[in-house]
Amino acid sequence: MTPHPRALGSALTHPHITTDYSEALLELITGTHDSTESLLQELEQIHRYTSQKLGDELIWNQSMPALLPPEADIPIAWYGTSNTGMLKHVYRRGLAERYGKAMQCIAGVHYNFSLPEAFWELTDAGGATLQERQNKGYLALIRNFTRYSWLLMYLFGASPAVSKGFMGGRPGPLQEFDADTFYLPYATSLRMSDLGYQNKAQSDLQLCYNDLETFLERMYAAVTTPWPAYEAIGTHRNGEWIQLSGNILQIENEYYSNIRPKRTTGRCERPATALAERGVQYIEVRCLDIDHTSPIGIAPETACFMDAFLLFCAAEPSKLFPNNGFCHDSHDNFSLVVKEGRKPGLVLIDQNKPKSLADWSQELVERIAPYAALLDQAYGDSRYTAALARQAEKVRDVEQTPSARLLKTLRDQKLSLHDYSLRESLAHRDYLNAQPLDAATLERYEAATQASFVEQKRLEDGDTEDFASYVARYHAALKRP
Repeated sequence: MTPHPRALGSALTHPHITTDYSEALLELITGTHDSTESLLQELEQIHRYTSQKLGDELIWNQSMPALLPPEADIPIAWYGTSNTGMLKHVYRRGLAERYGKAMQCIAGVHYNFSLPEAFWELTDAGGATLQERQNKGYLALIRNFTRYSWLLMYLFGASPAVSKGFMGGRPGPLQEFDADTFYLPYATSLRMSDLGYQNKAQSDLQLCYNDLETFLERMYAAVTTPWPAYEAIGTHRNGEWIQLSGNILQIENEYYSNIRPKRTTGRCERPATALAERGVQYIEVRCLDIDHTSPIGIAPETACFMDAFLLFCAAEPSKLFPNNGFCHDSHDNFSLVVKEGRKPGLVLIDQNKPKSLADWSQELVERIAPYAALLDQAYGDSRYTAALARQAEKVRDVEQTPSARLLKTLRDQKLSLHDYSLRESLAHRDYLNAQPLDAATLERYEAATQASFVEQKRLEDGDTEDFASYVARYHAALKRP
């Protein structure tokens, strides 16, 4: 696996192109947009620029990794020698110690969403100030998302199979699809399942989305409470840092969830403290698989549906969760759909009562329809109702879902998941490389690339404390809610 290409700039400071866990795991980031059209236009530009700088390499356009080298040879992302860069690197070393490297190489689409301040003035979320109303409103959105996010897995889950090489040849709960592929026959998203990912520390951690204060209290406890197995690892080995702490979570971002309340942070600022001091700014949806049929990993209809779905989640009534703020039924529904979402007659639990996935999906499509119509009215076209109609087709016919279509293609064309994904990734590379960026856009990205090196050097030259002191200051920056 090769290092992050220098032609793509500094992974620490480039505003659009960085790395996730590994040197070979790209993370591409757009700016903030007020329409799906401009969002996807920028995302395609970033993909084109990146692809055209990769030489004989290509972007693997599938959530589940290709063949991976032995764990020891998977390179952890490197961000330079500044304290900021080393913090990111050591955090990833900690992930390797706790969970292994291979599982960190699974990829997905993160979809950020916010609503204008005027929206919160129209809601009855409560709160004495606008920020309090936003906090309560975004937490209400998250509760509804938690209730209904299983629908996203049915509609957009695109990882029902995995290469045997990724599993080390051990099927675990999976079945054999072909000589090179494992799968589950009714799965929608093995990426979002507990596939090989058993972690007692996090499974016991149940955050509360009834109010921001309780959410932050539990997050604070998780990042300050020691966990015996992690304490036994220690923070150093042979004189080098191997994790940031021995606590349940090293930092807040280690908590794996389908959705997060978010606030932009400054250097050495803790996410939980930023949320406590300035409130929720937007939410981050983290459960979408990469769309392997799209050169940019997400289709326009998916983005349009997501906006309608999230608007629905924000505007509809959202009761508080019982059981200390954790909804077991919603968690169980999600877990069931990612493994068995296409199973005929599948039954979920809605407010302690059984309800078929088919009936509930149809009901939700009908409830989302007015919000799609509102967005069409706002933007003066029919993109949102058309996107909703496409999802309604999947509800009526399970064979139209991405997971079913992928397995059918593999069967019909007698291809392993690896060979199919490589073929699609090559075709997407050809598409992205076929049309050069216009001169002005190319100049803008080249300037950002060069500026990222300058900014990384500024950070490295400006550090005045050793890394141990920086880590101590970073831990101290986390304030008790």
